[in-house]
Amino acid sequence: MMPLGPGPDAVADSTARMVGAILDYTRWPAPRTMVRLCLTGAPRHAGRMGDVILSNGARVAASSLDEAQEGASDRCDALYIGRMNGAAMRRLIAGAGGQPVVTIAEDDPTCRSGAMFCLLYTPQSLSFQLSIDAVSRSAVRIDPRVLRLSKGGY
Repeated sequence: MMPLGPGPDAVADSTARMVGAILDYTRWPAPRTMVRLCLTGAPRHAGRMGDVILSNGARVAASSLDEAQEGASDRCDALYIGRMNGAAMRRLIAGAGGQPVVTIAEDDPTCRSGAMFCLLYTPQSLSFQLSIDAVSRSAVRIDPRVLRLSKGGY
């Protein structure tokens, strides 16, 4: 759990830090000097994603991806999914299945979409839930220490 900091961008700052930490614990089949983070749906807290720099010095390049586009796995190392129709979200996540793409859902508090990580917001804090099943089906590896940070994997 991460307490939200002060200021008008507290939620966006905390979200960027949380996503950066998740990406820091991710290992792709080949090392990344830049992580391509695709934003899709209607993200509410993704305004600071371009500020993220990983502990190995890799920058995060955030760009928009239309939810109707095919081939997210060709353009994205990570997919940050904002608010969208449940069926569209599941279809998008299924399209990234088995590929080296981390999936992070901003608006799926029950974590039923198939995303690897689901962000959980409260008025004072931010945490996440990890789907071990989704991670196991992915071509990326997540450091097991993430389990200790999660609000209960399933």
